[in-house]
Amino acid sequence: MNALMRDTNAWRLIGSIDEIPSQGARCVKSGETTIAVFRTADDRVFALEDKCPHKNGPLSQGIVHDGCVTCPLHNWVISLETGAATGADEGRTASFPVRLDGRDIYLNLEPNLELGA
Repeated sequence: MNALMRDTNAWRLIGSIDEIPSQGARCVKSGETTIAVFRTADDRVFALEDKCPHKNGPLSQGIVHDGCVTCPLHNWVISLETGAATGADEGRTASFPVRLDGRDIYLNLEPNLELGA
């Protein structure tokens, strides 16, 4: 575990990458916020608020593909890295830092602010 994870209270061990299906998601609650943690086909891990910026659809129930997730309600495609809608759609959902330590996933409960809204 690196020093950043030990020294910052915002980081939480949320489980193993093996608990998330390939090209799937699982949800973690932080207060009133639900965070969807996604696993890509090549075992990269990303976290977004589980709300599509369009109509608040549950992104955790969407299709994970090519570094994106497609919302199950209206087919908006959201970047897993930034939370931004792609193509002609506009909007953004909050993204959260994640780190892998071996097979363990650590989630930072503070959203990425440098990517802006």
